[in-house]
Amino acid sequence: MGAARAVPAGQLPLPPALPAAATALLDQAHRGLGEAASATDPRERYATAHLAALRAAAAVLAARTRPEGGRRRPRSAWVLLGQVAPELGEWATFFAAGAAKRAAAEAGLSRAVTEREADDLVRDVRSFLAVVEAGLGALPEPPRYPRPHVVGSSSRSTRR
Repeated sequence: MGAARAVPAGQLPLPPALPAAATALLDQAHRGLGEAASATDPRERYATAHLAALRAAAAVLAARTRPEGGRRRPRSAWVLLGQVAPELGEWATFFAAGAAKRAAAEAGLSRAVTEREADDLVRDVRSFLAVVEAGLGALPEPPRYPRPHVVGSSSRSTRR
């Protein structure tokens, strides 16, 4: 092990750089969010936005975990996110609840999502991505966005 580097007085140490995989996943999340925002079909908008959120979650996992050896049963990225980053647990629950709707939208079911649901998800993913970037040190501080409303949770939301 090498000697610790001294930080000059009055200067804060730089945070560790994000792994390349996390940076690439954040870039993919931003591109996906842009594609979702410009999609005209609500099913495509919803599915693409949900995938952008999944890439943001994967960036957190890439930054905070190391690959495990051996074969293990696959686990949901949303479950892992809640374990690895408990501060993002409500977001993980929110997006996990939308996975079936995303699958229906990807399958082309005509009534899978409404325009409103797609628009709301794009906004929610934008908020989530900003929170993720702030948590990973990619932004100076997290923006103050409301937490997602999770259906069946004890907290009530008046968002309509």
